[in-house]
Amino acid sequence: MRNHPLLLFSVIFLLFPSTLFGQHTEIDLDLTEIMHRYDAIGLSVVVVKNNEIEFHKNYGYKNLEAKTALGENDLFRIASISKSFTATSLMQLIADGRCKLDDDFGELIGFPIRNPNFPDKKITLRMVLSHTSSINDKNGYFNLDVINPTKNPNWKDSYNRYEPGTQYQYCNLNFNMAGAVLEKLTNKRIDSYIVNHILKPLNLYGGYCIDSLDQKRFVPLYSFDEKGTPHEQPSAYNPRREELSQYILGYTTPLLSPTGGMKISALDLAKYMVMHMNYGHSQGKNIISKKYAKMMQTAVNKESGYGLAIMNNSKIVPGITLTGHTGSAYGLYSAMFFNPAKKYGFIVITNGCNIPDSDDFNPLLKDCIRALYDAYIK
Repeated sequence: MRNHPLLLFSVIFLLFPSTLFGQHTEIDLDLTEIMHRYDAIGLSVVVVKNNEIEFHKNYGYKNLEAKTALGENDLFRIASISKSFTATSLMQLIADGRCKLDDDFGELIGFPIRNPNFPDKKITLRMVLSHTSSINDKNGYFNLDVINPTKNPNWKDSYNRYEPGTQYQYCNLNFNMAGAVLEKLTNKRIDSYIVNHILKPLNLYGGYCIDSLDQKRFVPLYSFDEKGTPHEQPSAYNPRREELSQYILGYTTPLLSPTGGMKISALDLAKYMVMHMNYGHSQGKNIISKKYAKMMQTAVNKESGYGLAIMNNSKIVPGITLTGHTGSAYGLYSAMFFNPAKKYGFIVITNGCNIPDSDDFNPLLKDCIRALYDAYIK
C-alpha cells in the first residue's frame, strides 16, 4: 500500500532536497516513495519519447555526507552498461573489415582461447560479446593473465564444462578481453577510441580515464552493510595513475575497465541510448550501420535474451519487451532500456540503495521504470 501523500511529502522534504522547491507532481511522489522504500541515496532518471527527452530529473543526494544534491551534469560510473560501448566500437571495426564476429578470439587477442574440455571448438568474438564463450570469472577479470596458459597454471579454471556457444553465463572477463582486442586492432587505447568514435560524434561528455574528466562532477557511490548503513566506495574512481603510466596496449586494458568503467551523466547516456534506439543513427551521425545495430539487439542465446552487449527483457514492464542493459558496481545500480520500434526509453541510475542480494533485476530500477512507463508512455 502506498504512503499517504502528506506523510510522503514530509519524507520528501526531509530526505530529498533536490525536489524541495519545485512543483511536486505525481511522478515526483512515485519516485521519491520508491527511493524511500529502498533507502536510495540519489536517483537520476530520464524518459525519452518519440526520440526526444520527455522528462529528466534528479532526486536525493549526490554526496551523502555533504548533503549536496544531484546535478544534471554529474557523472556516474555506470558499470556494465559500459559493455555496450565496447561492443559498439567493435561493430565499427567489423564494418571496416578489421575483424569478423566469427574470428577465432585467441588469434585476435594473441594467446590461445580454448576451453580445455572442448579443445577443438573455436571460441569466437561473437561468443565473447554474447557471454556464450564458456569463459567465467572464477580466476578474476582484472588481469588478462588469469586465462593465459603461459601465465597462469590455473587457467583451466576460467572455463566452464559446457561446450562454447551452447550456453549463456555472464562474465566480465569477456569484455575486458574484448577491449584488449580493440586496442590490438586499432593501436589506440580504448578510452581514446571510444571518446573519439562514439562520444565526440554524439556531442557527449564522458570517458574511462579519471584524469581526463572533471572530477568535481563524479557522483560518489555507496554500498550498504548488513546493518543497512551506507558506506562511500572511493575506489570506484581510483585514478590508477602509476599503473596507467606503464600502460601496455592490448594487455593492461582492464585498468580502464571496458567491462564497466564508463563515466557519463544520465542525460548523455540517454542521448547515447537514442542512437541505439535508432539502430546506430543519431544527431545526423551514423555511429554504426543499421545491420550491426540490429545484430547487437538480437539475442544470440534465446533463453537469456542476450545479444551483443545488449539484452532483451520482457519482465521489467509486463507484456512489453524492452532492449538495453543494466549495471551494478560499488553500490551503484543503473539501467538503460528502450523500445526501438516505438521510440521510447528509460535511464535510471542510483548511487546507492539498500536491497537484498539477488541475481534478479534490481527492484528499485524495475519499480522506477514501471512508474515512468505508466506516467509517460502507457
